[in-house]
Amino acid sequence: MQAVIQSSYQPNVGQNQDEFTVAQLGARGHYAIPRILNEAGKLNHFYTDICAVKGLPKYLRLIPQKFQSKSLARLNGRIPYGINPNIITAFSSFGFEYASRLRKASSASETTKAFLWAGKTFGQLVLRQGLRGNAIYVFNTAGLELLQAAKQAGLRTVMEQTIAPHQIETQLLEEEQALHPGWEESLQKNKYLAEYIEREQQEWSLADIILCGSSFVLDSIQHCHGPKDRCVVVPYGIDASFQLPPKKSHQGALRILTVGTVGLRKGIPYVLETAKRMKGKAVFRVVGPVNVLPEMAADLAEHIELLGQVPRSQIMAHYEWADVFLLPSICEGSATSTYEALACGLPVIATPNTGSIVEDGVSGFIVPMRNVDAIVTKLESLCTQPELLVTMSKMALEKSIFSNLSQYGQRLLQIF
Repeated sequence: MQAVIQSSYQPNVGQNQDEFTVAQLGARGHYAIPRILNEAGKLNHFYTDICAVKGLPKYLRLIPQKFQSKSLARLNGRIPYGINPNIITAFSSFGFEYASRLRKASSASETTKAFLWAGKTFGQLVLRQGLRGNAIYVFNTAGLELLQAAKQAGLRTVMEQTIAPHQIETQLLEEEQALHPGWEESLQKNKYLAEYIEREQQEWSLADIILCGSSFVLDSIQHCHGPKDRCVVVPYGIDASFQLPPKKSHQGALRILTVGTVGLRKGIPYVLETAKRMKGKAVFRVVGPVNVLPEMAADLAEHIELLGQVPRSQIMAHYEWADVFLLPSICEGSATSTYEALACGLPVIATPNTGSIVEDGVSGFIVPMRNVDAIVTKLESLCTQPELLVTMSKMALEKSIFSNLSQYGQRLLQIF
């Protein structure tokens, strides 16, 4: 197996008594970072926005899934299992306000403005409560104020770069918009973009360690003249409970699943073109919020089953439905959905920019970005060679062992 950590950074093996303050917006990775640090005895306090703590998880479990509203179902996906509620501070009012601002945002500028407001406000709320322990773990664009305060206090600073730098993401999306006009609002109208990019790069300058989910992220930071010497690639992991029983064979067309926001960044135009060319041989389903203009959404719906956003508790049914997972992303960090797909025994077809741990030709295929011909060729090989699909499904499950939460924790703790 390939080395699990790629970096020029050398951890200080003598410094093993870190106690972290973790500040995280949302339930990213099902709270993998605070859970891993907590289990290792390295979590001093966890700050977040909205999560179910102090009795709520028990009551949520009592409500049958079919009777849960969408709001309750989403809250059910925000339970930080295994962490003592007494070391969790959830800024719920702030979280609801943030969600409201994002819902009301009708342009790229307004969305970026909401992101900036949330990052700054979250930092201020945490600082009022106080940093605890002797180290801090933050996530890109939501940690600048915390990193500044931590540096002044002499704390160890760790930042996770969850996606390629915004400067690179913007460049790639501008190229996509030129190739696919009329899909999304132009990025050039985003008057907050420069501030957002600058905020992220300021965070790099304050981080002792910058964690990257894939080499694509590390290379992108280097391309932006960022501090490569403080970057380290640590592939992610997911909870071992995320798995399915062995798949049963079915008659009919190959079933292709994509999970993620329906938009240019996830490579949706290439999913659409693939669906058109594979008509009669494969059926396509996309699970995720639709973020394209109405005319394009209508075109997509003619060729792809668009299910919109579904509660986390219902996502397994869609992995169970599928034979193959397709994510031809233009820009990611290391897409969690590809880890989930492998754990469910689905061969993954992805681009290098997806940051997937899939092994080309073994547990799936890595195809060039923006190359529909390559995607179609790989899917047709799976259509015409059922034994290849079975073999790759088995290898996907084997590869998923590398991506469980325990293995991820071991990789992460090597750095700490």
